[in-house]
This record gives sequence, structure tokens and C-alpha cells, in this order.
Amino acid sequence: MILQTTFLFISGAEIAFILFIAIMVFGADKLPEIARGLGKGMRTIKNATNDIKHEITKSAESNGIDTSFVTDIKKEIDSVKDDVEDFAGSVKRKM
Repeated sequence: MILQTTFLFISGAEIAFILFIAIMVFGADKLPEIARGLGKGMRTIKNATNDIKHEITKSAESNGIDTSFVTDIKKEIDSVKDDVEDFAGSVKRKM
């Protein structure tokens, strides 16, 4: 049994079609510039969110707010996720 993973439920043919349309619209010479710009934008967003998380955590710690409940919630979510994966493993549709 071979399981094929898909990215965002898009098959390989659909990705190829989207790339073909992108090349037709923007041209092959502009695609690297567009991809580079998107990469820089994503990195900027990631850095901004990390800075915001750091500032919130630092502010909470300086004001004496207990942030340990976040780790407790994460552990609980992970345990529920593991339980769901164990259950779903026996229920998955055979391909």
C-alpha cells in the first residue's frame, strides 16, 4: 500500500497547472524575483510574530503573571492529538 501525501489537498497535476499559469502570466524571468519577495515577506512576518511573542512573555514575567499554564495546555493538547491519531490510525481508509 502506497500512501501519497498531498500539500493542502492539491495533487501534482494541479500544482503543475498553477505553475504553468504563473509562468504564462508573469513570465519566466520575473518568477524568481516574485519568489524572493514572497520569501522576504514571510521572513519579516515570522520575525515580527516572534518579537511580539517575546515582548508579551517578557511583559508578563515582569508583571508577575504566571505563564506556566501555557505549557500545561500544550501538553494536554498534545496528549489529545496523540489519542486522536491512535484512533484515526485504525479508522483510516485503505487506499
